[in-house]
Amino acid sequence: MLLSEATDRYTVHLADVRRLSGATVRAYRADLADLAAVVGDREIADIHLDALRDWLWTATRRGDARSTIARRAAGARGLFEWALEGGMVEIDPTLRLVTPKRGRTLPNVASADGLAELLDTLVAAAADGDPLALRDAAILELLYGAALRVSELCGTDTVDLDRSNATVRVLGKGAKERVVPYGAPAARALDAYLVRARPALAARSATAGSALFLGARGSRIGTRAVYDLVARTVGPVVGAATVGPHVLRHSAATHLLDGGADLRAVQEMLGHASLGTTQIYTHVSGERLAAAYRLAHPRA
Repeated sequence: MLLSEATDRYTVHLADVRRLSGATVRAYRADLADLAAVVGDREIADIHLDALRDWLWTATRRGDARSTIARRAAGARGLFEWALEGGMVEIDPTLRLVTPKRGRTLPNVASADGLAELLDTLVAAAADGDPLALRDAAILELLYGAALRVSELCGTDTVDLDRSNATVRVLGKGAKERVVPYGAPAARALDAYLVRARPALAARSATAGSALFLGARGSRIGTRAVYDLVARTVGPVVGAATVGPHVLRHSAATHLLDGGADLRAVQEMLGHASLGTTQIYTHVSGERLAAAYRLAHPRA
């Protein structure tokens, strides 16, 4: 079987069986296409360890980040493990493939005070009833208040909100459903949006359907619009030129732990399969503790 054919079948397996997100599947497909571009679209059984090493070395020489190289190696490992189980190869050459460790980078986090001031300002600016201003305030409040991924927020429908219990049901990675609480500020912003803004936006299009958040033309809002909103409003608070919606999720997780929340409770809220993924936020909190110590302790 040619590498290109194996890639097609493997990515279908990732999407349909392992239920990985569309973005993850596209990333693995691109990585395996890069492999084919370097080693050639040959029989998968003829791809040996040296060819894989040459592939990663090529990526290193052209300046690919360590995280990118590590992800590409992970994609190749997944492909060959799947091919071995399916009898397409007799030996898995990736078992001896060594890759650089991913560099651990702490996520951008906005200060709790800075976010509170920003969100209060946006809510006040929406008081005149502008539909887009009301929507934007509700989006940011829910992203932060429930620590959602942008894909989860954009995929949420009105029926997923339980306004009496202040919870939202979302579909996370791997098609795993979870119910997440949100706070009183998010509840107020959502109520204002649903009553005063969503009907006006829905009237602009025949395709609004049941989507919770609508774009300027009345259809379900896309992730790009949310990215632009966060970059425009939250970027200055974080002090970074390029930030995305994940900065609000990072900030929510860090502020929860700073406030004494249990790590496993935060894991459940974020929908992380592994506790290790959640633990990065303990490092963020630890950095803040160390900074406070250096500034305030007389013996620091």
